Amino acid sequence: MNVKLIEDMFKNHNGVMKTSELYDNGITKYELKKFLASNILERLSKGYYKMVNQEISDIGIVSKVVPSAVLCFDSALFHYGYSDRIPSAIHIAINKDISKSKVKFDYPFVKAYFVEPFLLELGVEKTTIDDTEMLIYSRDRLICDCLYYENKMEIELLNKAITNYIKDPKKNISKLMEYAKIRKVEKKVYDKIGIWL
Repeated sequence: MNVKLIEDMFKNHNGVMKTSELYDNGITKYELKKFLASNILERLSKGYYKMVNQEISDIGIVSKVVPSAVLCFDSALFHYGYSDRIPSAIHIAINKDISKSKVKFDYPFVKAYFVEPFLLELGVEKTTIDDTEMLIYSRDRLICDCLYYENKMEIELLNKAITNYIKDPKKNISKLMEYAKIRKVEKKVYDKIGIWL
């Protein structure tokens, strides 16, 4: 199979294809190995590939490989402008029952947090990053998570996130309190945010 046909095939799959999709499109195991060895294709994670010469954003890769992933922590803080620190990895929350190998990426760097299903869906919204639709935690849910994991966060990062949240016209205090109750951080919300509201 020539490279042009492979390029078209990958374009039809938004730049990322599963092993089964490659086989369904007529590529054999032998050809797949050959394309990997000759640097035409590269492996992203177990069972997922992209063309070496085709541009696809890191977010695009993650959303294609794990469509149920939710951007959280450092990645969500940066997206909302609550942190100016570019994350060294893409931080995602995923269902704790999902196979760990599914989120073991060769590239990009991904930090996965395995979450109970009912908590995973709490406060999820859709956003667009690099022309890719991605799930993300709402501002209000994100701040509750930061307070919940306060002891694991850098104090400077947490304080900056809270300050920027307080200034954010898109914040929703009733949602914040709803999530704070579920995440059991109501006291922290009152102590750290209440005085500014």
